[in-house]
Amino acid sequence: MTSAESPSPKASADEQNQYNVEKAGNNVGNIQMSQDKIKLDDTNQIEPLQIGDMGLVTWRDGTDKLMAVIIERRPADHWERKKKRRLASGTTKVAERKELGNDANPLKKTGGHIANVGTDDLEGLKADEINYYVHYIEHDRRLDEWVNLSKFDFSSLQRGKIQTPVKEEPISRCTPSGKKTSLSHHETPGTAASNTQRRTRRRRSSLDVDGNSASKGSNGNVSSKTRSSKGQLQIGGGNWHASTHSHSGGDPTLAALEREHEEVTKVKNIERIYIGSWEVEAWYFSPYPEEYSNEERLFVCEFCLKYMRKKKTYCRHKVECTFRRPPGDEIYREGNLSVFEVDGKDHRLYCQNLCLLAKLFLDHKTLYYDVEPFYFYIVTEVDELGAHIVGYFSKEKKSAEDYNLACILTFPQFQKCGYGKFIISLSYELSKREKKAGSPEKPLSDLGKISYRSYWTHVLLTLLAQQKAEDNIQMKHLSDMTGIKTEDIISTLQSLDMINCWKGQHVVYVKRAIINDYMKQKKNLRLCKSEFLKWKPQSHRK
Repeated sequence: MTSAESPSPKASADEQNQYNVEKAGNNVGNIQMSQDKIKLDDTNQIEPLQIGDMGLVTWRDGTDKLMAVIIERRPADHWERKKKRRLASGTTKVAERKELGNDANPLKKTGGHIANVGTDDLEGLKADEINYYVHYIEHDRRLDEWVNLSKFDFSSLQRGKIQTPVKEEPISRCTPSGKKTSLSHHETPGTAASNTQRRTRRRRSSLDVDGNSASKGSNGNVSSKTRSSKGQLQIGGGNWHASTHSHSGGDPTLAALEREHEEVTKVKNIERIYIGSWEVEAWYFSPYPEEYSNEERLFVCEFCLKYMRKKKTYCRHKVECTFRRPPGDEIYREGNLSVFEVDGKDHRLYCQNLCLLAKLFLDHKTLYYDVEPFYFYIVTEVDELGAHIVGYFSKEKKSAEDYNLACILTFPQFQKCGYGKFIISLSYELSKREKKAGSPEKPLSDLGKISYRSYWTHVLLTLLAQQKAEDNIQMKHLSDMTGIKTEDIISTLQSLDMINCWKGQHVVYVKRAIINDYMKQKKNLRLCKSEFLKWKPQSHRK
């Protein structure tokens, strides 16, 4: 019997089953049938996929298929159910009730009881009635997304063969400035006596993950029991790179904290934000207060950074908001590019809201509301409507390690515009004004290494191109001129094969061919220009 032939009414059960399988295979593209891959029930429906199942998933543009693993599930009508839950709890307003319609009343058909209406119970749902949260193997977690069943290549499915693998990446220690240095969030107070402080902060961060978070709503009221929907995190400081400890047999507390972090933050709790005229897809989990978590979208004021759930509230706030620029002092103005210095102590709420917003685009961070030990430098584009936030970096007020940057972020809608290099160069310009060399908080993430190595290479080769052959070039001289720490200069020149060891000392070995080849590229980077910077170190202020 061919697949095109229908079985006779008297066909055996085996023949009937064979026909059903072949027919289903034609419908979904000749699916390979095996017990460890997919199964079809009597109605030709694929059994619901489970957490841990793997398979090829069609990428968003429809051109590629990437191997992915399922790490969470929810009903396809999740957001509709959430509306009904709010309706059932009496939190939905009259306008929303009308929008949902009479049939949306969960009490209507339940005899006055809420029953299980609006819950995310998956029992009894078919495979195509469930959405799956997938992590693309060997890709950054920011690409994780919710997909429906049609995105899967059924012939590649593997049922529960592995544990949920999330790509291992170093976890940066973070403080309210939020450094990940790849483009991170908050930074650790690293003072010399800071070994004790670091241990204290790390201990505190582990407690914050397991205990109550002191999340703060945009109205400024701190709730001691506010927790994020996927766990409990507190906003404020201490980047940590737990993986460097856990995999080297180091601090078991940090290893446990890393595992806890992965579990708590594995699923994005905000899908997208609306800020200014932009709709931006979130990349990572951020510990917004519970009433703002697990939302399809959040509205954020681009001037005061207050966050709201409803568009109507957002529109009203835009009319009433008196902010048209970040608080603090303007320290840089070049054309329509402006930078403001904001003291975390003087403008605590603004900086806390900034940390929450930034965490949506920065992975592996703990956040606390301890923003007071940091300065935040807000980069903006200015027009007739005000100063629109582009990115920022944070800096520890006192750092024994001479860190000049804790966290750096250019928001996604402004990336690929040169702002990253500008922010890095600004941090070094401040170091030069302080008459000391600086360095970003270590260790750097993979992206951080790329960004900084590119900047260091540009600055050093441009400077060496201006030197004469007979000039005696010393490391300290290069450090004084650029504000870059000696160890960063050495690592960069080593990558260029332009440094030798002579009598126990590092000596710059200038290769004109390398310098000339680089200068021929005529890279025009957007860098901070000293003449436009109006800033004095705190020690020089009255």
